[in-house]
Amino acid sequence: MSSSFSQRQVLKLQQKLSPQQIQMIKLLELPSLQLEQRIKQEIEENPVLEEERHDESGEEQEPKEISVDEYLKEDDTPYYKLRANNYSKDDKQPTVTMSGGQSLQEFLEEQLGYKELSNRDLAVAKYLIGSLDDDGYLRRDLLSVSDDIAFSVGLDISVAELERVLAVIHQLEPAGVGARDLQECLVLQLDAQAPLNESQQLARRILTGYFDDFAKKHYDRLQSRLGVERDEFAEAIEEIRHLSPKPGNLYGDAPDDAAPYVVPDFVLDYDDGEFDLRLNSYNIPDLKVNRRYMDMIRQSMSGGITGEQDQEALKFVKSKIESAKWFISAIKQRHDTLLGTMTEIFEYQREYFADGDPKKLKPMILRDIADRTGLDVSTISRVVNSKYVQTHFGIIPLKSLFSEAMQTDSGEEVSSHQIKQILSDCIAGEDKQHPLTDEALMDILNDKGFHIARRTVAKYREMLKIPVARLRREI
Repeated sequence: MSSSFSQRQVLKLQQKLSPQQIQMIKLLELPSLQLEQRIKQEIEENPVLEEERHDESGEEQEPKEISVDEYLKEDDTPYYKLRANNYSKDDKQPTVTMSGGQSLQEFLEEQLGYKELSNRDLAVAKYLIGSLDDDGYLRRDLLSVSDDIAFSVGLDISVAELERVLAVIHQLEPAGVGARDLQECLVLQLDAQAPLNESQQLARRILTGYFDDFAKKHYDRLQSRLGVERDEFAEAIEEIRHLSPKPGNLYGDAPDDAAPYVVPDFVLDYDDGEFDLRLNSYNIPDLKVNRRYMDMIRQSMSGGITGEQDQEALKFVKSKIESAKWFISAIKQRHDTLLGTMTEIFEYQREYFADGDPKKLKPMILRDIADRTGLDVSTISRVVNSKYVQTHFGIIPLKSLFSEAMQTDSGEEVSSHQIKQILSDCIAGEDKQHPLTDEALMDILNDKGFHIARRTVAKYREMLKIPVARLRREI
């Protein structure tokens, strides 16, 4: 018994991640826009780290681990050996699809400049804005956000403080941004229209006091509980329908709902049958270790720094140099992991990338790419999540390229994307006063040769973010 417990304890210790491993995972998860912000933050916090500004191009080499002794060698480490970005000034700059040249996060941060915030509150507000999802929601609970801020920014922030700063974000445009759920999002949008007319006041009363009935479209019951006339009730419902369930997507002019202000992480050019895949390093600076701090190390070893305070400063500089070197190496590792993974995804789905026809998407799961790259499934998941590739037929979220395999009556293996497309088409063309149930949709698919259960239909419908038939019914 004790031996078994000891083995479990050792295994648990072996699986514990170091702070650097956790930071590496977080870097891997970041999309391009947030990586740019993360690099700027690191430069601000580490005086040893700075942007590479000269235009000289050099031979591309891997960032290597360098000890303090190596810093003392007669020849300085060439700048190009410390570069985190391996693209030269002659490389083609990819088109960045962003609404009005700004991301939602940048637009919100710009508005913060007009608020009277302390440095502490401003830092917290920027962190919260960086935590918003593509729809403009804060999907994480504030306790978890507090823990993350303590880890990444070094600030001890209470949940009450987060609530207070979040209330400031709720005052920004687009209205509803920073909401934690749909109910809060809609109420924030109504409040932004104050003073409210009678229809809007009734709409707010519905959202705050009877949201479950509204969400389930129990309109007859809801009207009875409110004690209002049908016309009055219909006007209030119409006010709610004019609100946006995804306020983040309202910012900007991009027509693509999937990515209205996205900076693609990868760029895949296609010209005369030839593909060119690259990581989008637009606005991602090259990094280097500041030469002045290297000189300080040499001066200390030659006896130029002897005082106790100077020795403490030297110790600080050494730690910052090691931190800078690790960060440059981590950025390079992120680059290699992302590009290697995307290369395998591209090869797997090469036929699809030629013209963007969803019918040409092969069934592909995370394990398929993990096996081809030699990486863990969890690593592939982190690479794929919140990442996009720019193609000649649009910007594509990587997650949309993955699907399960299905078999037809003829034994043909097809992607579940085709099943979802059929479901979408059926629901788009249904009678909205008598919408198709999951069982009716199942029958349609069975008639087309796809034998799947009703619960599978429900799963795909939910993945498409389409509500059940009862909630699709219109008055």
